[in-house]
Amino acid sequence: MRVVIAGSSGLIGTSLVASMRAAGHEVLRLVRRKAAAPDERGWDPYAGRIDDGTFDGVGAVINLCGAGIGDKRWDDARKQVLHDSRVVPSEVLSAAVVEHGVPALVNSSGAHFYGDTGSRLVDEDAPGGHSYLSRLTQDWESATAAARQGGVRVVLLRTAVVISPSGGVFGKLKPVFQFFLGGRLGSGEQFFPWVSLDDIVSMYRFVTEHEEIRGPVNAVAPTPVTNAEFTKAVGHALNRPTPWAVPAFALKTLLGAEMAQELLLTGPGLTPKALESHGFTFLHPALPSALNAAVA
Repeated sequence: MRVVIAGSSGLIGTSLVASMRAAGHEVLRLVRRKAAAPDERGWDPYAGRIDDGTFDGVGAVINLCGAGIGDKRWDDARKQVLHDSRVVPSEVLSAAVVEHGVPALVNSSGAHFYGDTGSRLVDEDAPGGHSYLSRLTQDWESATAAARQGGVRVVLLRTAVVISPSGGVFGKLKPVFQFFLGGRLGSGEQFFPWVSLDDIVSMYRFVTEHEEIRGPVNAVAPTPVTNAEFTKAVGHALNRPTPWAVPAFALKTLLGAEMAQELLLTGPGLTPKALESHGFTFLHPALPSALNAAVA
C-alpha cells in the first residue's frame, strides 16, 4: 500500500516510517518545506497547499501532527499553538482525502479525550470530558468531519503516554530518577495511561491495514496503572529508590495550576477495547516489560 504520513519526523513518526517500509508499504512523507528527497512531498497546512500528485494511488493517510502538550507552559499563545497544530492539519488532510479519493485517514488523537475518570476504567464508548485537554482533543477529532462525511474510513488513535528509550515523557523522566529525585505526583492515585513505543507503532500499522476498523481507538496498554504504581515501576527498572512525593502545590507553582492539574494530577483510566476486539497483540502488555525495553 502507498501511505502518506504527516508528522513523520517525531518520536512515533520516525519509527512508524521504518515499520511501514519493513512491512512492504511505500511511504511518502509530508514535509513543511520544499521536497528534497524522492519520498518527500511538500505541504503548508496553514496555506492549504499540498504538492500536486501527492495522493496519486495512495491507500491511506496517517496524520501525526501536533505540538507537544507538555513542552511549554499553557499561556493563551501556547494554547492557540496546541489547538492550531492539531486542528488545521486535520482539517486540511480530511478535505484532501475526500477530494482525491483516498479510502482511509488515520488521525492521531489524545487519551485525555475523556478527562479525569477518577477510579473508573472506560472504553471507547465513554463520552468526552469537560476539561481544557478534553475539549482540545474533541476539537481535534471533530476536524476530521469532512472525511467522515465524505465516506472515508477514519480511525482516531487516542494515544497515551509513550514509553520510549529516548524522547517523550519517559525520556524526560529518566534523568530525574537516575539522580534519585523520582517520586509520585500528588496523591499518586490518579491513573497514568501509557503505551510502549513498539506497541503504538504497531497500532498505527494495524489500524491502517485492517479495513474493518474505524472510529475511536484507545491506544493504550491493557494493564492500567496509577501514578504511584508507575513511579515504583520506573524506580525498579532504573534501580533507584522512589521515596519522594511531589506535592500538588509545587507542581501547580512550577507548571501553572491548569497544566499541572490536567496533565499530572489527574488522568483517564482506559482500556483498549477496540484493539482487543480486533485481535491486536501487544508486545509489551505490562509496564515492567515496556520499561525494561526502554532502559536496555
